[in-house]
Amino acid sequence: MRSANLLNDFAFKYVFGEDCKEANDALKSLLTVFLERKVNKVVVKNSEIVKDYSKMKSPRLDLLVEFDDRTMVDLEMQLRQTKDNLPIRFSYYLARLHGSQELEGKYYGELKETIVLVFFNVNLIDNHRMCNTFTLRNEEGLSFVEESQDRMKLRTVEMAKLDLNKPLKDMNEQEKMIYYFLNCHKGMDDSKIKVMIESDGVIQMLEKRVETISDDGWKKIIEDFRKLHENEERMERQLELEEAQKQVEEAHRQVEEAHKQVEDANKQVEQKNQEIKQMIQLMLTNGMSLEFISKSLSKSEDEIRDLLR
Repeated sequence: MRSANLLNDFAFKYVFGEDCKEANDALKSLLTVFLERKVNKVVVKNSEIVKDYSKMKSPRLDLLVEFDDRTMVDLEMQLRQTKDNLPIRFSYYLARLHGSQELEGKYYGELKETIVLVFFNVNLIDNHRMCNTFTLRNEEGLSFVEESQDRMKLRTVEMAKLDLNKPLKDMNEQEKMIYYFLNCHKGMDDSKIKVMIESDGVIQMLEKRVETISDDGWKKIIEDFRKLHENEERMERQLELEEAQKQVEEAHRQVEEAHKQVEDANKQVEQKNQEIKQMIQLMLTNGMSLEFISKSLSKSEDEIRDLLR
């Protein structure tokens, strides 16, 4: 069994994002299959691999691509479930990508389409569809704009929903490609992979790209992948510690505030007692009896004596 693994962020970006014709052809095939639209020309805007990720919270190993009609697609392989809220995270990516367009001196109708296409190896959407597209709609499913004018789309591919036991002849193009992603490390040892490599032009293209990485290259990719996710986990733990520290500090602040409120209340009681004491002394000076003062203040004579001490 070989080391190839297209679920690896680094390998995914290399296979589909390297600045060469073979990678570009593989990328066009991938986008054609999962966006369900013919892709004739596409340019990768960030083919470089991030080298220094040790201090980054979430190094970007996504692919930012542009079609010939200037449609922008942010493509990412999200292997692990992070503590970051993934739906919110990718909604933010879509909003940021859409808002990055230069619009000065133009009409809003000139905005180009932006798509975030994410491959997950976890289940996020509560349905049985492997591929889902999200747009701006109301509670009843009514689109905010006409479908032909909808410029923002979030496309999710939940690979964990694939039925791995489904006969190859019954799989559609999306299912075949996902099966290859999930099992390409088996190579020709997997009967379905073997048939696809021998008879499916798209899978043959992907296999050629995978084979361009040497065993040593795969080992380095796997090691970089391990370091990357160790760093992500370390950063997540650090954020958790910082959040816990904030909660402790907030608890201390609340305790101090409670103590201050008790002290203020005690001061108010003491001040009130002093005012009553002064009033009693004045009443006694004016010749009023202790019995009369007791009835007037609804206090026992012993309580009044205690206040006067």
